[in-house]
Amino acid sequence: MGILADLPILTLVLAFSVTLFGGFVKGVVGFGMPLIMISGLATVLSAEVALAALILPTVLSNGMQAIRQGTSAVWHAVTRFRLFLVVLVVMLALSAQIVSFVPTNLMFIAIGISVVAFCLMQLAGWIPRLKPENRARDEGIAAALAGFVGGFSGIWGPPTVAYLTAIETPKAEQMRAQGVVYGIGAVVLFAAHIKSGVVNPYTVPLSLAMLLPAFLGMMLGGRLHDQMPQKLFKRATLIVLTIAGLNLIRKGLIG
Repeated sequence: MGILADLPILTLVLAFSVTLFGGFVKGVVGFGMPLIMISGLATVLSAEVALAALILPTVLSNGMQAIRQGTSAVWHAVTRFRLFLVVLVVMLALSAQIVSFVPTNLMFIAIGISVVAFCLMQLAGWIPRLKPENRARDEGIAAALAGFVGGFSGIWGPPTVAYLTAIETPKAEQMRAQGVVYGIGAVVLFAAHIKSGVVNPYTVPLSLAMLLPAFLGMMLGGRLHDQMPQKLFKRATLIVLTIAGLNLIRKGLIG
């Protein structure tokens, strides 16, 4: 039972509720579950236990998201966004080495302000003009930014979603691409936290228990996603992304 035997019932109910909501949001727009889980769980659990709780739901939910339309669709996403994936992984590895030299609170604030400004301008009707002939450059810049931030903060979703939204990626393809990008990062995160000791025999039962509400939430959110027109999907994505950006600013200001 591990940590499950030591937690009050009310804490477990809250943890299940937070994870269910995070899974629902992920099912609708393809991202946001780790941010929701860490924000909610950290109010009743230590930061390390909250992080351990979200590890397995994050890894497996991204795999489910990526293969929802079959393995051939996953390969198509990998092929189309191969430059993004290569640059992301390289920058994740490089920026992880400078974590002690970067004031993460200032970086959270800078990224959060940029993301919120981008989303609000798009919600107001501004459409970025990314020329097809400059795609390699734009994709490389977006991936480098996402990898740089992710390497020392563990958060690379907002820059990734901002780029996919800016190039008007169809919703099904955007969901697959996010699943692949986040899935690769989540596996790296899982391995890193086995080594760090955050994932251990005591905390793993809680992470396993969170799989049920995460998958149930994704199933419910996926049904809404399937009925959602592309325009509404984009708007919902921008709204969730704005909230994620505001959360980054909050994290930078108060920790």
